Amino acid sequence: MAGLLSNLRNTLIVSFILALVIIAGYRMHYGSFDAIFWQAVFRWLHVLAGILWIGLLYYFNFVQIRKMPEIPAELKPAVSKYIAPEALFWFRWAALVTWVMGVILALDRGYLVQAITLGFAETPHSPGHAFIGMGMWLATIMFINVWAFIWPAQKIALGIVEGDAAAKAAAGRKAMLFSRINTLLSVPMLATMTMNQTIFG
Repeated sequence: MAGLLSNLRNTLIVSFILALVIIAGYRMHYGSFDAIFWQAVFRWLHVLAGILWIGLLYYFNFVQIRKMPEIPAELKPAVSKYIAPEALFWFRWAALVTWVMGVILALDRGYLVQAITLGFAETPHSPGHAFIGMGMWLATIMFINVWAFIWPAQKIALGIVEGDAAAKAAAGRKAMLFSRINTLLSVPMLATMTMNQTIFG
């Protein structure tokens, strides 16, 4: 067991196998590969990727950004050369998968246009679509921030892309500010994502 758990890849393989067994159990008891079954699968993937994305966002903001000024200068390269690039890899790809699965889920459930238009594309106006639409727009802004601002700036700040000391400092500040914007948006976004299904179904 220790051999399995000491290797992340093997741990994840077993974890996904167990998840697939559970999904097969749901399929067996539900009895169909219809749209509702696939909505459940898409929701699982959406939540799984979302936990990774937002978890890493919170790691950066609650831990790394706050504690970096306290780390001795000779130890900072350990974070900037090894930890941050790896965390940013999972962060940006989790953001992409979360956003794509969310769009697929909304499309499959038949409310993508209604959500994008905040419920104004239908009569009468739907508050449920307005709320989930707000969440989708907040998540979209966050997704764009990751790929258009945070990751490009972090590449300069971490030295993945060439830049002098001033450019690295400016890029680090830019990445931090956009990361803080995402942290600010994440709490209301999560309110819409978690409450909407319960309140409006």
